[in-house]
Amino acid sequence: MADIRSGAVTLKGNPVDLAGPALAVGDSAPDFTLQSQGLEDVTLASSAGKTRIIATVPSLDTSTCHTETKTFNEKAASFADTEVLVVSMDLPFGQKRWCGAEGADNITTLSGHRCTGFGESYGVLIKGGPLDRCLARAVFVIDGEGTLKHVEYVSEIANEPDYDAALAAAGS
Repeated sequence: MADIRSGAVTLKGNPVDLAGPALAVGDSAPDFTLQSQGLEDVTLASSAGKTRIIATVPSLDTSTCHTETKTFNEKAASFADTEVLVVSMDLPFGQKRWCGAEGADNITTLSGHRCTGFGESYGVLIKGGPLDRCLARAVFVIDGEGTLKHVEYVSEIANEPDYDAALAAAGS
């Protein structure tokens, strides 16, 4: 089922191959199992009934990922009934350290380090190159029933996403 897409996403102008399907607005959000900072399993159903903004990033320890995650953390403070999940392949310990150092307490960081299933299901798993097995930058907005309301695969991984479009889709 994995479908490698070439050229739609770049890293500093160089094409990046992504495993998995390109999701679209109206699709059902794929289920997942990711690991929290407390090492518990978190699934899509864990936040059923809420609007979810899922931002995928290569690593919290890069400047663009840092800025994006801080921006979503600041904006999430005013969200009602919306949960912001930031997903990377960083270990939960590193995510916890980063959130503590940055005071990021309005978001939930989740790690996909145990397997590549999330990245493949959401079409963001990087295959090959310097970021092999990391996640491409993307933003998904999922309504309380599990339907995708917004999908953005950021075309240049070094760029930030369209925050306003994601927030509008979330109704925030």
